[in-house]
Formats: sequence, C-alpha cells, structure tokens
Amino acid sequence: MTHDSTPEAGGPGPVPDGEPGLAPDAKPSPSAEPAEPAEPAEPAEPAEPADEPIGRRVLRLRTERGLTQRQVAEPAYTPAYISTLEAGRVRPSEAALRHVAERLGVTYQELTTGQPAHLATRLRLRLTEAQRGLTTGAAGEAAVLYEELRAEAERHGLAAEQAAAELGLGECALEAGELPDAHRHFEAAEALLVAAGAPLPQRAPVVRARAVAHYLSGELRYACYLLESALDELNTSGLHDPDALLLLYTAAIAPYMDMGAHARAAQAAELALSLAPQAGDPVLVAKMHRSVARTLLAEGRAAEADASLSKAAELYQRLQIRTELAHCHWMRGYVHAQNGRLADAEQELRTARDMLSAKRAVLYTTQVEVELADVLRRRGSSDEAAALLRALLGDLNPERGAVHAAGAHRLLGIIAEESGAAEETAAAEAAEEHYVTALSLLERAGAAGDLADLCRLLGDLYRRTGRIDAALDTYRTGLGHRAAPGTTTLGPAPAEPPV
Repeated sequence: MTHDSTPEAGGPGPVPDGEPGLAPDAKPSPSAEPAEPAEPAEPAEPAEPADEPIGRRVLRLRTERGLTQRQVAEPAYTPAYISTLEAGRVRPSEAALRHVAERLGVTYQELTTGQPAHLATRLRLRLTEAQRGLTTGAAGEAAVLYEELRAEAERHGLAAEQAAAELGLGECALEAGELPDAHRHFEAAEALLVAAGAPLPQRAPVVRARAVAHYLSGELRYACYLLESALDELNTSGLHDPDALLLLYTAAIAPYMDMGAHARAAQAAELALSLAPQAGDPVLVAKMHRSVARTLLAEGRAAEADASLSKAAELYQRLQIRTELAHCHWMRGYVHAQNGRLADAEQELRTARDMLSAKRAVLYTTQVEVELADVLRRRGSSDEAAALLRALLGDLNPERGAVHAAGAHRLLGIIAEESGAAEETAAAEAAEEHYVTALSLLERAGAAGDLADLCRLLGDLYRRTGRIDAALDTYRTGLGHRAAPGTTTLGPAPAEPPV
C-alpha cells in the first residue's frame, strides 16, 4: 500500500450503519460504547490534565509516524472518521481509541492521557534515587533531580509524583537550613495531595515534614497542633495505619519535650513503641528509637535510652542513611552528657557535627554545636565553648532554630557568670543580657521546660546582685511555666490508636 505524505482531508461524509466511521464490512466491538452521531458536535473534552486535546494528539502521533488517515483507520474505520476525530468534532468510543492506539503503536493510556507508557513508574524510580542521594549526603544533587522530576510530573499531571518531588525539595531545604523554602515546598506538596483526594495516611509524611519545619522555626505549639490534629483524625476515623501513626507520634516527641509536656511526650513514646512491631518501614522504626531515647532519659532510664539509640544507629548504618545516623550520634552525645559521661559525649557530638557539616546541613550543624559547647564548658574549656557559640549565633535567629539560639545565649550567660567575675558589673550585665535574650526567644517558641530553668538562672543572678524584687518576679514566672507542663499550652491529648 502506498503511504501518502499528507493527511487525507475532508469532512465525515456519509457514514455506514453501525458506529460512525466504521468501515462497511466492519462490526462494532461488543464492548464499544454507543457512539455520538457524526454531525458536528461539541469539541471533545481532553481526557488528560495536559493542554493537548485527544484529536490533536492523534494527528501529531500519526504525522510523526508518517501514516495516512487510511492506514490508521483500516480495517475497522474510515479515513473520514479519523479526520473528524482529529478535528475534534467527535467523541471517540473506548473501542475506537484502542484501535487507533494499536495502529499508532502506542498504549491506550499514552494516547488518552498524553503520558508516555510507564511514566509514573519511571518517575517513582527516579524519586527513590533522589531520596537515596538526600539520605547519603548528596543533598545538592538530590535537589537538582527533585526539581527535574517536579517539573516533569507537573507537565504530565501526575499529582502524587509531583507532591513527592515537592516533599523531597522541602527536605533538601531543611538540610540546608532554608526554612522559608522548606515551608513553601511542604505546603505545595500537601495542597497537591489534598486536591487529588489522597487519604490522610498518604499525606502523613507531608504533615510530619510541615510540623518539623515549624518546630525548627520555633513554632512549637503549631507543630504540636499539626501532629495532634492528624493523629486525632487517624485514630477516630478508623484509618489505623501503623506507619503513619508511628511517623506522627515520633515527630511529636521533640516539641513536647521542649514545651515541657513530658507526660505527653512519654505517652507518645509508649504508643510509638507499641506500634513499632506493626510498622513495615525500618527507617520509621529507627526514627522511633531515636526519639524515644529522649523520653527515656527524661525519666532517668539512661541505660534504656542508650540501648534504644544503639538499635537506631544499627538500622541507619545498615541502610546507609548518613543524615539520620548523624542525628543518632547527636542524640547519643546528649544522653552521655546528661549521664555525666562528658568525654564520650564530646566524641559523639564531634562525630555528628563532622557528618552534618560535610553534608552542608547548616542548621543541624549549629544545633549540634550548641550541645557540644555545653560539654566543652563542663569539661573546663569555657573559652573554646564561648568562641564556638559566638560563631554559630550568626546562623540562628528567632525564625531559624529559636530554641537552640536561646540555648546558645543561655550558655554564654553561664560562661560569663563562671568567669569568676560575676560580682563585677560588666560580667553581670553580660550574663543578664544573654539570659534576657534567651528568655525572649523561648517565650516566643513556647518552650516551657527550658523557660523554667532559664528563669531560675536569671532569678539567681538578680538575687546575687541585690535585686530581690526582680528575682522574686522571675522565680514566679518560672514556677508558672513549671506548674502544669503541657496542660496550659496544649489542648486535650489526641485520641489513642486501637493497639
């Protein structure tokens, strides 16, 4: 058969009985939908999110392949029918589209949606590659890949894959300490999933990511609100998904602890431990062990905390997840410091700092350095600690690591007092300035537990310098923050899962 080089023109013309456009000797497929009349009709609605109508896509694919309308139409349809379809003057049945797809050498899905075959699968595979890059220390390369994937998913209308790419971009921004960018990407991911009707278990990673970003921005109460709202919905609506629940309970522990809501943090830890055997993701189990260690330590169970961190470290090492392994070293350093093992604490914290610094995770690095400075001070290296704290304060502010910025000012105040010249006006004024700055940061963040301790330090300073009334007011403020930790700053605890 001769291949014409140009499309065959002409309107629909007379159409034989049966499906419009069927060849005279062709029988309609039993599964074919009733066809529209062949006279001019409303333009066909595109079946895909892209802008290209189905008729124009048929024309493009046919032309790219050098096929005539007759070659695409035969043996079941007429060239006039293909012409009508390409002009957008008929809504083709599924049977017609499957025939055209076969003749064009594409899948039915590619013809009707404009998406290349297996595109979503290929995108998901590349998303896992980007995730691996992020977790193994190549955040910059991962961000480039995530951006490419986001653009491709958006172009083809793949909401779930676009949301996953936005989530990955947000995680990269968190690594770099770019909290406004992280907020923007996480909110975009959630908006995409909500618009697509994704159930809450599928949205849980984005909820958790948004909460972490708000927590790092010093918005502890809002972080708890996001997590508790999602937990309530999961537990009261029967959406019992162990992975989603474990992810959210684990994320809630840190803001609970910083707000002084130790009882609620302990409850979240116990629930997370009970959910761990049901969870299918080892990364979630490792995160749980890392977070639970904080509550175990707060309850005086240092040996159990250390054992929990060892389990987490083993899982992270096996999975080669560098960021999370660094966080595990960070937490082990914290546990050792609280348990008086300062040499071990310094070693763990230096390891964590080096791992995070190598990844250019600026915000997390400065947070580890605050913990390291405290250990150095306690080991007698106050000058080194003070220099470290002054250097890192440039990377922290009320919107970026507020709790740790407060911790840095608190330590600088203590170092000023411990210099041996606290009775001198200059040293006392320096300590007071640091304490007041820290107090302002913690009040804004709602970190009740740290506020109470800071009020004690500031009250003691006022008392030693003869300002008794100011000392009493400060002590009362601190007692107010410790009176009922958690109950005055948070609403009712979220419903428990049926475990």
